[in-house]
Amino acid sequence: MTTPDLTAAPAAPTPEPGPFRPHQRERSRGTPATWVRGGGLSALVLALPLLVVFGVFSWWPIVSAVEMSLQKTNLVDAPTWVGLDNFRAVLTDPLLPTVLRNTAWFAVLALVFGYPVPLIGAVLMSELRRRKGFYSVLAYLPVVVPPVVAVLLWKFFYDPRPEGVFNTVLGWVGLGPYPWLADATWAMPSLVLEATWAAAGGTVIIYLAALISVPAELYDAAEVDGASVWRKLWHVTLPQLRGVLFITLILQVIGTAQVFLEPFLFTNGGPNHATETIMLRVYNLAFANLGNNFGQATALSLLLAAFLAVMSLLYFRLTRSWSTS
Repeated sequence: MTTPDLTAAPAAPTPEPGPFRPHQRERSRGTPATWVRGGGLSALVLALPLLVVFGVFSWWPIVSAVEMSLQKTNLVDAPTWVGLDNFRAVLTDPLLPTVLRNTAWFAVLALVFGYPVPLIGAVLMSELRRRKGFYSVLAYLPVVVPPVVAVLLWKFFYDPRPEGVFNTVLGWVGLGPYPWLADATWAMPSLVLEATWAAAGGTVIIYLAALISVPAELYDAAEVDGASVWRKLWHVTLPQLRGVLFITLILQVIGTAQVFLEPFLFTNGGPNHATETIMLRVYNLAFANLGNNFGQATALSLLLAAFLAVMSLLYFRLTRSWSTS
């Protein structure tokens, strides 16, 4: 009886792989048939209505604005091609330094007064133990008021006569009366005060939501170290809110660069162009008695749009870096 040989036979030699050709994989993945089988056509069909709506209502107006900025037109007569003359006229406009200075002054006042007010309000409300929801709703109420109604209400408050609301209150302590909207010194701060009142509530809610996410252990450790309220605010609260603070700062700069409603309804740019901003200048170029030159108005709005695009890119980068960190 013989014992079978259990020794495994030698394995067949593995064939050497041929040279890798990247175009083979690209060809197998990039053919139209593969794209259709992968659901690309059905996805395109489903997204087509959205793309059409987005193109018609978003991209087409931008293309039309670029075309209009290169023409002299009043939307009635046939347009005349002028090239970059509209941009030259806008950049050499005698009122351009004034409106830029007014817009920057509005932004500075809004940052000095309107930026810290929501933060202070949110910190104070976060320390409340009772009726926090009531005060949150109370702070948000001005946001619900229609902007035009809010401006008309504050215009009544700014009555320059001695019996005006603000002048009456100041008269109790021997001050006033002040020509709030008729004086170049007081006009812009008056606009900023109303704008801060109208918009601060939304930012307060954002800060309150951010304060909830601050770990309570940090405050406990600060109390153990004997930190005062102000040291806890400086060393715990503000560092934890730095991402939200930077984002709201960029958003406020973007918003103040486009301010139009308050200068238009309060003073219409007066007195003596003291409150005429960039957006109000665009409106005046297009619709006021300045020749109805829509080409120059569009050129100025495109220059403003370029600045806002840079600020928006900065905002998105800050948002991305903050969310990843």
